[in-house]
Amino acid sequence: MATARQIQYRMGQAKKKLAKLSKEVAAVKNKMKGLEALLKKAKAAEKAKPKAKKRVARKRPAKKR
Repeated sequence: MATARQIQYRMGQAKKKLAKLSKEVAAVKNKMKGLEALLKKAKAAEKAKPKAKKRVARKRPAKKR
C-alpha cells in the first residue's frame, strides 16, 4: 500500500500535468480559431475571383523523325 506522502506526490504530479494540458488545449483552440478565419477569407477570395476561361488546345503538327 502506498504511503500518504506518495499519494500526495502523485496527486501533485497529476495536477501539474492537468494544468499543462489545459494550457495546451487553450492554445490549440486559439490556433484553430485563427485557421478557421484564414480559411473563411481564402474561400471568400476564391469566390470573388472571376473564373478563367479554359484555353482551347491547339493541335500541333507531328514531329518528323
